[in-house]
Parts: sequence; structure tokens; C-alpha cells
Amino acid sequence: MIGNTKAQAMGRRDAPLPDRVDVAIIGGGIMGLATAYHLSKNSTLRIAVIERSYLVSGASGRNGGGLRMQWGDEGNVTLMMQSIEMCRGLAQELGINLWFRQGGYLFVARSEAGERRLMRNASLHRDVGAPTRLMTGAEAREIVPQLDTDQVRLAAFNPHDGVVFPWPFVWGYAGQAVARGVVVRTHTPVQRIEVLGDGLRLHLGTGEQLDADRVLNATGAWSIELNRALGIELPNHPHRHEIMSSEPLKPFLDPLVVDLATGLYFSQSTRGEIVAGITMPDTGPAATEVDLGSSRRFLAHLGHALTQVMLITSQLRVLRQWAGPYDVSPDGDAIVGPSPGVPRLYQVCGFTGHGFMMAPAVGKIVADLLSTGKHHPMLDRWDPSRFARGTSRRREDMIIG
Repeated sequence: MIGNTKAQAMGRRDAPLPDRVDVAIIGGGIMGLATAYHLSKNSTLRIAVIERSYLVSGASGRNGGGLRMQWGDEGNVTLMMQSIEMCRGLAQELGINLWFRQGGYLFVARSEAGERRLMRNASLHRDVGAPTRLMTGAEAREIVPQLDTDQVRLAAFNPHDGVVFPWPFVWGYAGQAVARGVVVRTHTPVQRIEVLGDGLRLHLGTGEQLDADRVLNATGAWSIELNRALGIELPNHPHRHEIMSSEPLKPFLDPLVVDLATGLYFSQSTRGEIVAGITMPDTGPAATEVDLGSSRRFLAHLGHALTQVMLITSQLRVLRQWAGPYDVSPDGDAIVGPSPGVPRLYQVCGFTGHGFMMAPAVGKIVADLLSTGKHHPMLDRWDPSRFARGTSRRREDMIIG
């Protein structure tokens, strides 16, 4: 009985829909639900969230849960400082245990180019007040004694970075949104969007229709099909990213470790599992459909890189392997704001695999935009129309995984 009550409190497949809402949010992932929560908290707007499956079925339930302010661009560093600060009190605010722990991120550089990146970033971080510090390989090994640092030229550590368990992050936002009057309908795909004179109409897979003054496309890597049906051509595309979880080991690893040379990252969960992913070499043209398949190629590539930097993992048994989609933007910046040609349809996509960690701050930014028109400075960078204008440019190179 208790489990059923909690399930309904976070949204359900038979949640009754009104005929019309002020804001309809397509996508019940972390970005859509964080926006819904902040909208319901600070406005009287009528809001509905429409999710095609269960709440953690998409990218939000398939990532490693990392949160870091170690970026290479001032805007992203500042944004993540805000997001991590919000996470400090989020468990209490949402009424759910997020398993949030700030063990830090430890970046290691094994090349001259990587060393320059860390030095550049550390200077930027000092300017904006992020507590990142540079260290030698020997100093890095004091933080992670099991780490092979023989080839490490430089390392960077920020103790405020951390990790959360993704699922309760999503559930917490959903539960609080529902408690504030948001309708969260699950297992209901949106088949198409119709443009009306005074809004938009969602045609649902159940045969129902939902009219809205404005619609938020928060479907991430699944956004392309809905957009193209309306003639909206944006350059984001899905990219499969695989991840694995091992048998539990006695806890020994506090920070999440990133090797810049390979894009390898790994952390240890509160239950002792090693959770790891790695940048895979591109094997062809950009995908147009989401692929959630797993591969032996990933395990071979990751296993070689992981055992090279931490020999203790050489006998590690993999218990689970899965994939989630990065929603890749060609310039590394997100795509957020009114759609070109359909201004009542707002985009929240293109976060290139890092939307989960940015969602606490971005959800509030988007909610403020929708409820009061407040324009955060990052929205200029994220403007979906920048590609057509030819003003897109790359600012960020610290995209991991």
C-alpha cells in the first residue's frame, strides 16, 4: 500500500488531464521535472508533464550521477557552482535521500595538452571563486593511493564536486511537483504537435488531446522527431554512451576520477560498486535515432584504460552494463529557448550528456523565463536560433564521456 501511494505521488499513467494548461512539458526526465517543480513553486500556472514511459526510463536514469564545477568556460563553471550549491539542501527540500556526497572530482593529465587545459581551468576557477587546486601526481596519489600516477604530469582536484544517485533525483522533483498541483502523466507518448492560433495541441498516443499556451520540449536526445515534424531543424543528435557497474568492493575511493587522455571516468557508489564510463572513438556519421544497445567493444576499451590507471581493478567482475544517450550539440552549448518559427514551443535539449548535473540550476532558469520572462545571461548562448544566424561558436572543451 505504501509503495503504491508513493508511485501515484510521483505521477501515473491514468493521471487525469485537463483540456488545457498554461505549460505542457514533454519529457519526464530531470530537466522537465526540475522545470515543473520550480514553475509550481513560484507561480500559479497550470502545468502538465507528459512522459512516454516510466520516469527514469530515459537519459536521466542512465547516467553516472556526477556533479562538477570543473569546466573550461566561465559560464558553465558559474552555472555548476549554483547547481551544486542548490544540491546541498535539495534532499531536505525534495524530501528524499539523494545519496549526495561531495568526494570531489580528480582530473589527471598525462599529456602536455592536458596539462595546459588544467592550468588554464585552474586560473579561471580562481577568478570565479571555485575551489579547484592543482597538484602533482604524488599529491593526487595521496587522495587516491591505488591510482597509478607514474605518467601524470598534473592533476586538478575540487572538493565541492560530487555524485548523486540519479533515480531519487528524478523522483524527488516529480513528487514535489505533483504535491504542488502539477499533473504528471506517464506511459503516454506525444505523437505529434499541432500549431493553433492561440497555442499548441498535443496529440497523445492514448487518443487524447492536450492544448497548451506554451510547450516545453524536454525530451533531450528524443527531441529530433518532434521538432522535424514541425519543420524545426536543429543540429543536435543522439550519441550512445555506455557505462558499467562492478561487483561491490570495500569502500576506498572518495572522488570521481577522470583521465583526460582517454575520457575515462570512474567513481565508487555508496554500496561499493565501481561505476565507470569512457569516451569511445567515433565509428561513423552522427546518429539520428537513439540506440541503447550495449557492446563488448565498450567493455574491452574501458577495461584496458581502467586497469592501466588502477591495477586493483584488473580482477574486477562487471555486474551490469547499460547505455544512455548524450544529446550532442555541435558547439557544446545547450539549446534552450523559443524554437525558430514556432516560438510557443520551447526547447531544452542539446546538453551533450551533462544536462543531469546542470538541471537544478537550469530548471529554475527555464521556469523563471516561462513564468516571469526573466532572462538569464546563459540563454543568449543557448538560443536555438543561433545556428541559423551563424553565431554559434565553441567555448567548452571539458566534455567528458
